[in-house]
Amino acid sequence: MTSKLLQLQRSLAQLSQFVAKNGNPYYKQLLERNKHYIQEPPTVEKCQTLAKQLLYTRLASIPGRYESLQKEVYDLRQLMKNKEALKVENAGIAVLFGLECFAWFCAGEILGRGFTFTALIFIYFRVNAYDLDT
Repeated sequence: MTSKLLQLQRSLAQLSQFVAKNGNPYYKQLLERNKHYIQEPPTVEKCQTLAKQLLYTRLASIPGRYESLQKEVYDLRQLMKNKEALKVENAGIAVLFGLECFAWFCAGEILGRGFTFTALIFIYFRVNAYDLDT
């Protein structure tokens, strides 16, 4: 354990030296490239104003997003009523979208548990144990 701690300390020392050496030029370059986004003068009041503008701009976009959601739901209902108009391509896209949502859900679960796969391993062994019992 102490060897791992010493190795971590050495790595952090190297990282600190690298940042101290290369951090300032990178910071200046980043600010120079994006200076058109910087608000002058950079005061607390200006930051608070920008934060409020962002919040209320996002709140103002909710009705438009809600209308888009209603249109999508209406289109989905019409498609379900006319199942003969359903194409294999559309069904495949829907399945891929569902799989992508499930993959993002699993990734969120794994990240939320601190990158542990214990639940997935438990489910795997539980399913295999069930198969052995039958």
